[in-house]
Amino acid sequence: MTETSLTLDKLLQGLQDKAGVTSAGSTRNAISNTEDRFLRLLTAQMQAQNPLSPLDNAQVTSQLAQISTVNGIDQLNNTLLTLLNSNSMTQALAAAGVVGHGVLVPGDSIVLGEGEARLGVELAQPADRVTITIKDSSGRVVRTLELGAQEDGVLPVTWDGLTDSGATAAPGNYTFSVSATRGSEDVSATALAYGKVEGLTYSANGLIAIIAGLGRVSLDELREIL
Repeated sequence: MTETSLTLDKLLQGLQDKAGVTSAGSTRNAISNTEDRFLRLLTAQMQAQNPLSPLDNAQVTSQLAQISTVNGIDQLNNTLLTLLNSNSMTQALAAAGVVGHGVLVPGDSIVLGEGEARLGVELAQPADRVTITIKDSSGRVVRTLELGAQEDGVLPVTWDGLTDSGATAAPGNYTFSVSATRGSEDVSATALAYGKVEGLTYSANGLIAIIAGLGRVSLDELREIL
C-alpha cells in the first residue's frame, strides 16, 4: 500500500474516532476539516495512480462508504444532542409547576405549627393495619395514630396536633415512625415528610427541589404533590 493510502486510512480512523464524541461545535469543525483533507488526498491518489496498476475499485468504494457512514454518525449525534437538550428544557418547565406546592418525600420529620401538621406513608402492599407513632425531641411518644386498613401507595396524613391524652402538643419539631401489617406479616412502609417547594436548582444528577425544612431533594424522591 502506498504512503498516500496509509495516510488516508489514518484520516479515516481519526474521523471515526471524532464522530463517536457527542459534543457539538469544535467536534463538527474537526470532522469537517478531516473530511476535506481526506478528499484532497483521495483526489491526489487517483491523479497520481499508475495507469498499469490503478487503484482497486473496491478499496475506493469502501473508503467513500466510510466517509458517508461517519457523516451519518455525526448527524445522528447532533440530532440526539438536540433531543436531549429539548427534553431537559421540557422537564425543567414541567418541574417549575411544583414550586410553591407542598410535597411528600421520604423522611421522618414533622414540623408542628399552630394547629396541625402534615405527613405521609407509602405502602408497598395493602395493609390490614397501619400505625403511626409520633415522638417529641426527647424520644417520648406523644401520639399514636391508628389508620386501620389501607391500600398500597401513598397516603397523606394530617396530625391534629393533639397528644394521646387530648392535650395540645407544643409547636416544634417531632419525628415519627410507621408500622404496617397484613395478617401476621409485616408490610414495607416508608415514612414521608411534608414540606413546601421553594425553588429548583440544577446538579450533576439533574433537577433538585429546594424544600422548606427538608433541604435539597432530587425530583425523583417526590412521592406526591399536594
